[in-house]
Amino acid sequence: MEYKFAGLGRRFLSLLIDTLVFCIVFFPITYLVKGKWIMSPTDHLWNRGLFISDPLCLLFLCTMFLYFVFLEGLFGRTVGKLIVGLNVIGPNESCPGLLRGLVRNILRIVDGLPFLNIVGIVLIVRSEERARFGDRIAKTRVIIRSPYGSDYGKVIT
Repeated sequence: MEYKFAGLGRRFLSLLIDTLVFCIVFFPITYLVKGKWIMSPTDHLWNRGLFISDPLCLLFLCTMFLYFVFLEGLFGRTVGKLIVGLNVIGPNESCPGLLRGLVRNILRIVDGLPFLNIVGIVLIVRSEERARFGDRIAKTRVIIRSPYGSDYGKVIT
């Protein structure tokens, strides 16, 4: 079966939408807990130079990680992917499952190297299946969902 794989544009837009979802949730919580909409480094409880390990920030970081793992693993998409028409699929052409969702998201660390996701961007651009390192190891792919129901992602010829 052939799929239309997602390139950088849709992936970036999807991530931008997911970031907006986080902002809509996290900014009010930050305001309620800290009394500020956006915290500066001096507003954090645990701050050592550029290293910030404030409990609220760590909670947000864990929440963001689990958001991607669970939504992509169980449903094949986050809110951003749903809006722009993308799906993450596993080798059996269905939702990847939690283990694959976990692996592909842990490996965002590698895709982010050396900075600004350069490794991930290069791999997506140079791969026929538009797969970043995390996708390759987890055996997942990000496809463009077909608007025709059960044929999602298939290239219709």
